[in-house]
Order: sequence, then C-alpha cells, then structure tokens
Amino acid sequence: MTMTATRTAEAAAGPAAQPILSVRNIEAIYDNVILVLRGVSLEVPEGSIVALLGGNGAGKSTTLKSISTMITAERGRVSKGSIHFRGERTDQLTPGALVGMGMVQVMEGRMCFGHLTVEENLVAGAYTRKLSKAQIRDELERVYAYFPRLKERRTSQAGYTSGGEQQMTAIGRAMMAKPRMLLLDEPSMGLAPQIVAEIFEIVRDLNEKEGVSILLAEQNTAVALKYANYGYILESGRIMMDGPAADLAANKDVREFYLGMSSDGRDSFRNRKSYRRKKRWI
Repeated sequence: MTMTATRTAEAAAGPAAQPILSVRNIEAIYDNVILVLRGVSLEVPEGSIVALLGGNGAGKSTTLKSISTMITAERGRVSKGSIHFRGERTDQLTPGALVGMGMVQVMEGRMCFGHLTVEENLVAGAYTRKLSKAQIRDELERVYAYFPRLKERRTSQAGYTSGGEQQMTAIGRAMMAKPRMLLLDEPSMGLAPQIVAEIFEIVRDLNEKEGVSILLAEQNTAVALKYANYGYILESGRIMMDGPAADLAANKDVREFYLGMSSDGRDSFRNRKSYRRKKRWI
C-alpha cells in the first residue's frame, strides 16, 4: 500500500510539487531477457532530495542508469514507460545529451580516473561546458569550497587517495558540469560513518545553496532518510512504499525491516524474519 504523498511547504519535496524528473511506469530489461524493473514510477520535485531505498539487488542502480540512459552501455534498455526531465522526454537520448541538459550521474564505486590527479579529474567534469582557463579556475575554487580536502590533495594521483576522497572527487567532478540534477548511486558504500556524514552534509549544502535536485540511491536507509525530503522503497524491481522521509523513518515496517529496530528501539532479528515472510505493505 502506497503512503499518501503529502508535503508541507517547509519540506518542499512531495510529488505534488512541480517535478524536475518524472519516471512513469518504466520497465527495464537486460539482454532482451532479464526483466529488472517492473512498472517503476517516481518523481523528483525541483530543488528536493529524494531517496531511492532498498536492499542489494532491489533495482536501485538500474533505476538510476535507466534515468541517465547509461543502461544502454550494459546491454540494457527501457522497454516500457517514459522518463521526462525538465518537461522533455529523455529515455531515448544519449548520456552526453542529458549532461548537456543538466543531469549528471555519479556512479556506484566512484569511478575516478585513477591515473589522473584529483584536479585533473575535476577539470574533466567541465569538458562539455567549453570554459576558459579563468572560468575553470573559478569553478575549481567553487568545488574546493565544498571539499577543502580535495584542494589539499589536488596534485595527488586519484587512484592513491582514500575511498572518501575518491567519492568527493567523483561528486566534485559532477559539480564541474554545473548540473541541475544529480543522480547519486550508493555514495556511502565502503566508507567510515564519519566520512559518510561529511559527504552527506556537503550534498545537503549543495542542494540548499545551489538548488541542485538530487535523486539518491542508497542502502543506508537511516542516513538517507535523515537528509532526504521524500523517499521511495524499491523491492524486487517494484516501488513498494513511498512518502515523506520523516514518515518513512517513523514507519514501523521500515524501522523493523530496513533499520533492524523493534518498536522499543532495540534490534529484533526475530521480528525482521517474520516481516520478510509477511511483507505487510504488499
């Protein structure tokens, strides 16, 4: 059962707002055989942070790749439904065309150019903008203001930096393209909690200060719901629940199944096993 999509003016994030991204009943298939997404629909309002939650293999990365059209690089395609970005249908466009429109995806696993320096990685993100050297310097300083650690490491080879620094480099490179919307795939993966918190604070600053809309695919439900305005829960390629982030965080089923917490706040593996069998929200 889908939760009512009610949004307050303060949250500024419910599906009732004008969406910058609208995904309508899409199906995604690999090799013309493997159906991964089954009727997925979601919206990202302008200027909001929306979390796409679910366990490993739920279809989160495929959803983001379908939106960015990078699924075609993996012998996949959107076989049904439609995707609209900024009012235009985009599911048949190339990833490069979408970058030009203002949508940039930060892939799972950071995907930095390991043989280049941190700063060279960042500069690569501005390639499509055809900036002058002075403009590139200005854009680098803008990114360094968000990621002071990258300025300290700007001459270091990216492949030899820490996991957190590589994630910052990947996000900073995306920022150099001046996006209207970021697709972030598992930004917390493999990182220490302190680094995760630092990165998410920067993501929130980017959203609030520059108005960048963000669709965040994340297994770390607690962190994602802390920073998101709205959330969708994906399971086996289907949206099973959605609602304001605060409502999802307080939902008993979400707390037990995704946060591993019983109603009194303690871990309850027995309850989680029961939940897996019952699947009470279906």
